[in-house]
This record gives sequence, C-alpha cells and structure tokens, in this order.
Amino acid sequence: MAELATLARPYANAVFDIAKGAGALDSWSRMLGLLGEVAADPGVSQLLEAPDTADEQKAFRLAAVCGDALDDRARKMIQVLARNKRLGLIGEIRDQFEELKAQDEKVLEVEVVSARALSAEQEGKIRSALADRYQREVNMSSRVDEQLLGGAVIRAGDTVIDGSVRGKLDRLAETLQRT
Repeated sequence: MAELATLARPYANAVFDIAKGAGALDSWSRMLGLLGEVAADPGVSQLLEAPDTADEQKAFRLAAVCGDALDDRARKMIQVLARNKRLGLIGEIRDQFEELKAQDEKVLEVEVVSARALSAEQEGKIRSALADRYQREVNMSSRVDEQLLGGAVIRAGDTVIDGSVRGKLDRLAETLQRT
C-alpha cells in the first residue's frame, strides 16, 4: 500500500499544516476520524467507488452523511479530494494526520500483543524502555493473542519488535536454512 501512502501524504501534510496553524489539531482529528469511519462503511465505500456517480455528488453525499460534525474547511477538503479523484484516500490521510499529530505532540502510539495479559509492572517497564529509546511520551495499548505461543510483539510507530516465541522460531529456521 505504499502507493496509497504516497498519494495521501501531500493531503495529510496540508491538512496538518492548516490544523496546526489554526490551533485545531484535536478538531481535525475528530473530523478526519469520522470521515474515515464513514468512508469505510460498506455502503458509503460502494458509493465512493461507483464510476457512474459524479465526483462532486460523491463529495456532497459524504459531507451530508457527516452532517454538522464537519466544518467548512473539512467540506472544502472533501471537494478537493473529489475533484482530484482521491476520495478513496480518506482513511490513509486520517492515519498519516494522526502520525503527524503524535509526532508534534511528542507522543508515541504503541500496541503490545502478548500471549498472556501483561502485569502493571511489565507494562510500566515496556513503557519506560520505549520512552527512553524514543524520547517521547508513550501511549500504550495491549491485547492478548492466544495464537502466540509466548512472548510479545510490540508495534511502536513504524517499528515492530517481535519478541514472540513464534518469531524467534521463525528467525532460527531462517538461519538454519541459510547454513
């Protein structure tokens, strides 16, 4: 999906610059979150991909579904995306905007997937280690994946740290196959 990311980047950067300049990062975050959810709805997604519907009509309908939750600038952004045939990028624009916002706010979003529930002490150690490594505040969520044999997989920004038993076994198998 590198192509989608590349296409969405200028829009995400522009929206971020507008939002930051207006002191409205949280407001734009909410609007883009709503737009992303609405655009991901199967019925709306089908409308956005329909070749027989005019792009301006798609933009109008998308904005209508969101109602008063969007301000004039967000509605204009939808129109720009429609004119450029980029309405399908809304989810990626939202994701990139959130990354830019987190970088600006010096917050690192981290997801920890483990074989068993983490204790408060384990969560604290992981949070502290990541905060030291990235020099940012860590916003951490965790979940249990019973498919893991043991260990954990940590996703911090673009970095994935695979400390799961399965990951270690896979790396061992690769090493043995090379020798």
